[in-house]
Amino acid sequence: MRNDNKKSVIVGVFVLIGIIIFIAGVLTMGGQQKKFVRSIKLNAVFDDIGGLQTGNNVWFSGVKIGTVRKINFYGESQVEIVMSVEEKVKDYIRKDSKATIGSDGLIGNKIIVIYGGTTNAPAVEDGDRLTAEMPLDTDKMMETLQENNKNLVTITENLKVLTTKIAEGKGIVGAVMTDSVIAENFKNTLSNLEAASAKSNKMMGDIGKFTSGLNQKGTLLYDITNDRETFANLKATVGELQATAENTKTLTDNLNKVSEKLDDQNNAVGMLLNDPEFARNLKSTMVNVDSSALNLNRGLEALEYTWPFRKGFKKKAKADAKAAGN
Repeated sequence: MRNDNKKSVIVGVFVLIGIIIFIAGVLTMGGQQKKFVRSIKLNAVFDDIGGLQTGNNVWFSGVKIGTVRKINFYGESQVEIVMSVEEKVKDYIRKDSKATIGSDGLIGNKIIVIYGGTTNAPAVEDGDRLTAEMPLDTDKMMETLQENNKNLVTITENLKVLTTKIAEGKGIVGAVMTDSVIAENFKNTLSNLEAASAKSNKMMGDIGKFTSGLNQKGTLLYDITNDRETFANLKATVGELQATAENTKTLTDNLNKVSEKLDDQNNAVGMLLNDPEFARNLKSTMVNVDSSALNLNRGLEALEYTWPFRKGFKKKAKADAKAAGN
């Protein structure tokens, strides 16, 4: 009888322990699933939930605040996620906050992440819908990475071929890197360029000194650019030079016209200068005039010895002698 009672007590103890463990498990699971806290419902509509399941967690600013309660199809091909979120955190979630799908760790379960929102927007209320942001598609990322790997392999192969040619001295780059003569010439060219640069800098300095000297008081350039009286005088002088040049041009034009007329035989001077026959006739006429003048002089000399005029010439001679004696 005692053995039976003892067995009953032991079984009762084990049953009680089992009940306690069950209740603790239920409370623990309920706490993790937020079953025993006051909550509100929020929802978001995604084009693709990427394996998200009912019961997955909802996070906000790194803190778990709820779970996924329902997953419903929405519209033609979208999915609506209904979230159960603790009521005490609703004041921190704004109506312009966004929801996206993430992972709990590198290869963990899918989760809903609520983020963003501004203080200008009011806090969420039960039944509000958040804007859904589609997460990065890992499959597309892998495809892109795979394509990039292929491109990287191609680039590596081309780089290998290029470096091999350079090492063998092929091409311009290879010749420059492997030919000591070309390298020496290149070095000399750089030295010459450096020397030319130094000379250029020195020349620019000298030009700067020269121009600064020109701009000092007492120099012509300074007077021209700063002294109004000097500038006015210079302007007047230039005007006079311009007028003189115009007068010289007019005089030259007139001389050209006179010279053209001298070459023309239609005028007296032109005929004198250009008609040889007229010159011969003129010369002959001058000879005749000269001969006539000579004969006339001889006639006048002979005239004083003729009887009618002899007495008059004697009186004239006496008068001249008397005038010369006085």
